[in-house]
Amino acid sequence: MTHATEAATETVHLLPQTRHLRALHTGMRDRDADRAVFVRNAGRIHRRLVEAGLELLPFEPYDVQTPVGRTYRGVRLTSQVCGVCIARAGDSMETALTEAAPSARIGKILIQRDPVTKLPRLYYAKLPDDVAQRHVLLLDPMLATGGTALAAIDILLDRGVPEAHIVLVNVLSAPEGIAAVRKRFARVRIVTSSIEERLNENAYMLPGIGDFGDRYFGTDPVR
Repeated sequence: MTHATEAATETVHLLPQTRHLRALHTGMRDRDADRAVFVRNAGRIHRRLVEAGLELLPFEPYDVQTPVGRTYRGVRLTSQVCGVCIARAGDSMETALTEAAPSARIGKILIQRDPVTKLPRLYYAKLPDDVAQRHVLLLDPMLATGGTALAAIDILLDRGVPEAHIVLVNVLSAPEGIAAVRKRFARVRIVTSSIEERLNENAYMLPGIGDFGDRYFGTDPVR
């Protein structure tokens, strides 16, 4: 077994590792990739991730009549959806959600690590008033140590969202972060496009991708 298959469980959903997905990752992980390539490839991965996250939500039978007078026995979501972006890197995933689920509400949470205590600190949270009645896709490209994700999940639980109604959606996930989330919140499901090898001594993922937000929004240092 690889580290990826070992970490993937009934609550950890790894996108199929197709050659096309790996090609998208290759373009993003290349340290010499320009921003246009990074943003384009990220958008395509985000759409796959969001659709995989929506697939985990409850559906009910819903029949419609087609233009030729036949019945199509379809389905529809049984719950309303809220996407919660962990700013700022998570903002990059908002478009993918609104394209896949146009009626989804959008919430924002800003959590940053305190420079002294090194612990996650909440700076801002704006969520729909009815978030407790919705299923939540919690959007953040990176799951490293898990500290930010745990803090964001705590906020959602405080607002009344059931743990089982939260799906954490990441582009990259470190085994350490996955383990931290599963230990605290066993009913939260995780969707990711890559399970990395490990974290290094500075808590950077290996093989990694660099600072996702800086590379996506073009604020990374010029080499």
